[in-house]
Amino acid sequence: MGCSKDGDEAGGSLLVLSYNESCKDLLPRKRRRSRIPDKPNYSLNLWSIMKNCIGKELSKIPMPVNFNEPLSMLQRLTEDLEYHELLDKAVKCESSTEQMCFVAAFSVSSYSTTVHRTAKPFNPLLGETYELDRLEELGFRSLCEQVSHHPPAAAHHVFSKRGWTLWQEITIASKFRGKYLSIMPLGAIHLEFHSSGNHYVWRKVTSTVHNIIVGKLWIDQSGEIEIVNHKSKDKCQLKFTPYSYFSRDVPRKVTGVVSDADGKAHYVMSGTWDEKMECSKIVQSSHGSAGSEGKQKTVYQTLSPKVLWKKYPLPENAENMYFFSSLALTLNEPEERVAPTDSRLRPDQRLMESGRWDEANVEKQRLEEKQRAVRRRREAEAVEALEEGKDYEGYIPLWFERKVDPITGELICTYKGGYWEAKDKQDWSSCPDIF
Repeated sequence: MGCSKDGDEAGGSLLVLSYNESCKDLLPRKRRRSRIPDKPNYSLNLWSIMKNCIGKELSKIPMPVNFNEPLSMLQRLTEDLEYHELLDKAVKCESSTEQMCFVAAFSVSSYSTTVHRTAKPFNPLLGETYELDRLEELGFRSLCEQVSHHPPAAAHHVFSKRGWTLWQEITIASKFRGKYLSIMPLGAIHLEFHSSGNHYVWRKVTSTVHNIIVGKLWIDQSGEIEIVNHKSKDKCQLKFTPYSYFSRDVPRKVTGVVSDADGKAHYVMSGTWDEKMECSKIVQSSHGSAGSEGKQKTVYQTLSPKVLWKKYPLPENAENMYFFSSLALTLNEPEERVAPTDSRLRPDQRLMESGRWDEANVEKQRLEEKQRAVRRRREAEAVEALEEGKDYEGYIPLWFERKVDPITGELICTYKGGYWEAKDKQDWSSCPDIF
């Protein structure tokens, strides 16, 4: 493939030196932390809490931090960028179908961290933000903001100086079904390449947490992802096969086909969502015999597969650090100059990370009560406005604005700008006091 050169800057994240254009000096890369305190060994009866939750929307149930991992949902969303170099490579692709293979591999890579991560992230407070500024090191900067509390929704915007922009607004719907928990992320993910204007849109699959009551918790991903390039009309259909005890298939299997606007198939995608994805160029298609459902199967003859994405090994001692990846370990590292609403400054999450869970639970209750008080005040203002015949705007996000998405026709929160300028000036006067 013309764009899978491993020696380029995209794959150079192992370098400890970053090159600064302006002074032509080699600067040492900022050292990031490689461990967090070990998870304390607290026992807690999950069932005593969960039995009251059957059929309910989980975001409305106050949960102790004992079920959490020390990251917020905004930080988890940012983790989707762990394999950003796939997009850096996709920029260099000659053909749009070849580029689609990298985009498809990227869309699968975001699930790789979930295989052992059974703890839940903190539900962000309304107005909470999270920035990841890796512009100098990795070429991108990312911003998330919690734009709605019920249902919980987060808006996310990423700009890369290596030639792409990604944005999404994700609402998490979750239902407890008794033995398992279904997590349905709703909302479209958009990715645009600057030079070609290729604009890809896809949605996430359903995650299922099994053995909620007895046994060891485990996670599965199932469903289909359709990725569409709205400029060229290329498509990729990916199928995440649900785990079956009786199947002889590889567990966590993902398969797919990349086809052009005319429906002609160009590549076959294959792999697993927790390990690696490969693509194989199709040289010939033929109709095989009818499958089990009576549909005629297409048989593809392909060249040998090329590995596009492979999961990084977990850090040493990961099993005692919530099974965090090397990137996840750095996400809650204290950082100067961030907005006062940044997840890193959230006190209950910080206490929990340092193993002080009892104090963290007290702090979590305080923050949630503070948020409820603000909501009650807002509701009272809305009633007052109604009685006086005035318009009441309700909650307005700070860095994002609601617009109709021209491609999906949905209302979506998109980045309106201003955050990085406010950071440069250290002018956070417009930020709400949420902690």
